[in-house]
Amino acid sequence: MRYLFLICFFCMISVSASSQEFKYHTVKKGETVYSISKDYNVSEEDIYKYNPDSKDGIEESSKLVIPLGKRDKGMPAKTGSVGLDPVEFKQHTVKKKENLFRLSQQYNVEQEEIKRYNKQLYSRELQKGETIRIPVYRELKGIVAKPNNASEEEIRQKFNENEVREHVVLPKETKFGIARKYGLTVKELEALNPTVDVLQPGIMLRVGTNVSPDPVVLLDKNFKFYEVKPQETLFGLAQRFHVTQDSILALNPIVEQEGLEWGMILKVPNPEEQDPENWVEPTLSNEAEELQGEKLNLKDSLSNFSPKSLAFMLPYSLDKIQVDSIGNAAYDAAVLDDRVLRISLDFYSGAKLAINDAKDLGISTQVKVYDTKRNASEVANIINTNNFDNVDAVIGPFLQSTTEAAAERLRNRNIPVFTPLSDKEMRGGNNLFIARPTQETMSSTMLDYLQKFGEGKNIIIVSDAKSYEIKNKLKQIFPASRSVNAVDGYVSEESLRNTLLPAAQNWVIIESSSVGVISSTVSALNRLLRDELDITLFTTNKNDSYDNESITNEDLGKLFFHYPSVDKEYSLEASEDFITRYEEEFGVTPNQYAVRGYDLTMDVLLRLAASEDIYASFSDYKGFTEYNENKFLYEPQPGGGFRNKAVYILQINPDLTLQIADDSQSNIFREFKD
Repeated sequence: MRYLFLICFFCMISVSASSQEFKYHTVKKGETVYSISKDYNVSEEDIYKYNPDSKDGIEESSKLVIPLGKRDKGMPAKTGSVGLDPVEFKQHTVKKKENLFRLSQQYNVEQEEIKRYNKQLYSRELQKGETIRIPVYRELKGIVAKPNNASEEEIRQKFNENEVREHVVLPKETKFGIARKYGLTVKELEALNPTVDVLQPGIMLRVGTNVSPDPVVLLDKNFKFYEVKPQETLFGLAQRFHVTQDSILALNPIVEQEGLEWGMILKVPNPEEQDPENWVEPTLSNEAEELQGEKLNLKDSLSNFSPKSLAFMLPYSLDKIQVDSIGNAAYDAAVLDDRVLRISLDFYSGAKLAINDAKDLGISTQVKVYDTKRNASEVANIINTNNFDNVDAVIGPFLQSTTEAAAERLRNRNIPVFTPLSDKEMRGGNNLFIARPTQETMSSTMLDYLQKFGEGKNIIIVSDAKSYEIKNKLKQIFPASRSVNAVDGYVSEESLRNTLLPAAQNWVIIESSSVGVISSTVSALNRLLRDELDITLFTTNKNDSYDNESITNEDLGKLFFHYPSVDKEYSLEASEDFITRYEEEFGVTPNQYAVRGYDLTMDVLLRLAASEDIYASFSDYKGFTEYNENKFLYEPQPGGGFRNKAVYILQINPDLTLQIADDSQSNIFREFKD
């Protein structure tokens, strides 16, 4: 019997480009462009590209922007990004079976950085017993723009006569360049020169005395000046300009010295002049993951290699299809007409691949598959007529009635039962594991996200009469938020316009299951984007109404729509081996049910191999596990049993890619905007 699959498959993201980092270099006596290029392992042409004036020669103490070596875009940014020196070193004695990859993960530093400070590793592998140096870099998270609320008069009083000098404006100079050169914000520059509205060559300006070597006019089109906005973070700036956080610091040393301040003028790469294939998407220091604990990698903790026994209870109902009396074409049609059967077949195909992969890790598994026929009585019959004494875990059934029947009858034997797809409340003892979070859990996770990252934003709540409960919760979190109420199933553009602020990050939270409310809100917000307003759209419940043809992903993407989800879109790069092997085995791309079958089964087997049993694994390892599309964080339920509480916060981008939202700066990809 061959497996059949759903026609529609998930889109996959392919990431193969590389990323660019920069560093300032202060020219020392006797150095040349050639010698500097050798020191940084870049070409002279690369240095000339970012420093065109250097073609006429370089002077001692002058500064050059150096494009550093590239790294794979798909690799997560480690703490030790190339471009800054470590603050200290740790001594590590190599143990048996350790390798560079494992040390890289253990110390959160790139493999190349370990090699950099242990030159012998360029030519040979690690050796047991040798001591190597592990570079330790500073923590970069949490750098947020501080407000500067001083009045113009207070600013003028701060600069006495000894702290002010004069500057003659030259052609092409801007307030941004002048402010940066003298360590001022534009607000401070304007306060010192209240009578100057428009800069004209020859005008005399009062400026600070803290003069930097940077030119007032940017001669290199690869860079530009940028004024820091309220509540912007170092991470958000790095993502906005497609570089690493280290690169922002290297181009702007004052940020590390004095912190990030609202109005500060930074020198940043100009995205319009950069090759998109060289852009980097730096990762946050796991701030979003902190909402749900630490991520576990159980593959590093395997110790129990006794054979495992799994029983799959799946709602095939094959008795309804008389296989012997019909041909293949008729059989295919019968399967395609039965959605539950198709899902069951897809789910088990993923589970089979997980069992084979676990074997490569040393985990051997005995498997039995039972057809529940979607009937609780059949489940009771299966358990009564088969030996379950040595079963380590049951995966399935899918339906509520059959799941409750299995859990109740296996409770006395303490055999865990994992139901993979249903989010309903179920009766059962402590052996019932519900692998899908409830909608309430997903909404709560979204509320946690909004509370964590919503400070300083202009919050607008769009709702209808049926959504008063979630609206009240949002009002408790954001008492200063503004409300827009739907009238007759419609939200007007004018009502939204009156709540949006031109100089703020506007977070619009829409709570409704009405197609009309959602559609009118999304359409109006897209029209308001033409006014160059900064708008991000959120919901705590992405319900079926969002599938209506009047609400397009294109419109949602322009608003960087954020929503909670059970699963994420798998990355082709991260899951390439899994996808390739699945296609070779079954001839099709895995759909969401096949991926869930793989992820859930692999999680169960790894837990069994990392601990004495399933229950012990939860006391042995605190945190969540994550695989291709799904993550698992089981917590005890008040009525008994366990439920998965792991939820993704996803963001749709203007190019229709889907990503995990992990930053307070929701509009980090505004360069996508037309």
